Amino acid sequence: MNLNLGDTQLILTECRKHGLTRAETAYVLATAYWETARTMKPVREAYWLSENWRRDNLRYYPWYGRGYVQLTWEANYKRAGRKLGLDLTTDPDAVMRSEVAATILVRGMKEGWFTGKKLRDYIHDTFANYEDARRIVNGTDKARQIAAIARDYDAALAFRGAPAPTTPGTPISALLRALVALWRKIVGRGE
Repeated sequence: MNLNLGDTQLILTECRKHGLTRAETAYVLATAYWETARTMKPVREAYWLSENWRRDNLRYYPWYGRGYVQLTWEANYKRAGRKLGLDLTTDPDAVMRSEVAATILVRGMKEGWFTGKKLRDYIHDTFANYEDARRIVNGTDKARQIAAIARDYDAALAFRGAPAPTTPGTPISALLRALVALWRKIVGRGE
């Protein structure tokens, strides 16, 4: 995974600021990657269609999906605005600003703003259930695909020397992962 694509570095900074683990960060990145049509830039729901189409076809207009996580519905705009000290209902396009979108993505997933489910409900110190973690944002829609992306991000973060893995498995698989990470470090330095 390209850790320099779009606003990935901004999102990584926000994840560090809020103390996310490597596995939590991997899942946040995977969510943003999926929800932004692989651009890692804030997008509007149905970005390929017009504002007139959104107004005529989305029952929650004008609070349609925006940002990295596709914040929708007036109640969610109000909640996010309250948490951030911003008026997101008068100006829902404020969610399109990268800094605002990154904070909504990270804090929303960490604190359970979207569905009541949080990162810690699925990702712990010794276990990362990336597939069920989709429930943090959107039920089980595309859960397998996003889980695969999260695993790729986790590997990319591990290769860059991010904190120790928090992935599922037995103690033996954890030991094997640690040995592989050590080997990558040695090979990466040319030692």
